[in-house]
Amino acid sequence: MNHDSVEFTTLKKVTATILGMDVNEIEPEMNFFTDLGADSLDLYQIVMGIEDELNISISAESLEGLQTVQEALKLIESLTD
Repeated sequence: MNHDSVEFTTLKKVTATILGMDVNEIEPEMNFFTDLGADSLDLYQIVMGIEDELNISISAESLEGLQTVQEALKLIESLTD
């Protein structure tokens, strides 16, 4: 997993924008809900932003059970390969 990747940079940027955080505060092991204070609507907005930025499509089913930034990154990377 590349923590300098375009995917990780995009994920951090979109997440920080939606949640009103500094992009440098976001770490891979963080949980969207408990660590970052996101709710399901925030996560939906983050996904929409990533889809726009990277021109990919993320299914609702693939988001089920998604908890951490690292899990989201793995999902994104699997769609951009």
